[in-house]
Amino acid sequence: MIPKKIFFTKGVGVHKDKLASFELALRNAGIEKCNLVYVSSILPPKVKIVPKEEGIKLLSPGQVTFCVMARSETNEPNRLIFSSVGIAVPKNENQYGYISEHHGYGENAKKSGDYAEDLAATMLATTLGIEFDPDTAWEEREQIYKASGHIFKTTNITQTAEGNKDGLWTTTIAAVVFAA
Repeated sequence: MIPKKIFFTKGVGVHKDKLASFELALRNAGIEKCNLVYVSSILPPKVKIVPKEEGIKLLSPGQVTFCVMARSETNEPNRLIFSSVGIAVPKNENQYGYISEHHGYGENAKKSGDYAEDLAATMLATTLGIEFDPDTAWEEREQIYKASGHIFKTTNITQTAEGNKDGLWTTTIAAVVFAA
């Protein structure tokens, strides 16, 4: 099975129970009705990126649904958590691309999103033979990647949250969901 469509989604949940907090984050993202299976980082060739609203309509309750998901959680008051997923789409639509996930503590949305995007682009660049210095800043490498003529697009989706002030579990998720 090679998915024909993907969509991005994100969510946050807060609850006294860790699992319920995750469930609420899934609800916030609109994917709670599916049996989610986490997969690794390959963006299928010729896949179409659709809006979240369109993608959710393609899902049925109980459906086994593949996704690449980043998840972070804390019950530490005011602790900043983040979940980011990045993609790198090759210019040649017959070539596969990459999806990356990045999650943790203490990074704002821009920093974590850029990191996830950089990670996906770097994985794609290495398979395409694009030469680059891994120690240069993401902004420089992004220009090199796009100037190579091989990478068409990079993007990310990120969810951040601060841990609940009363110590309830707070969960963030970001995902690329595979559909039809």
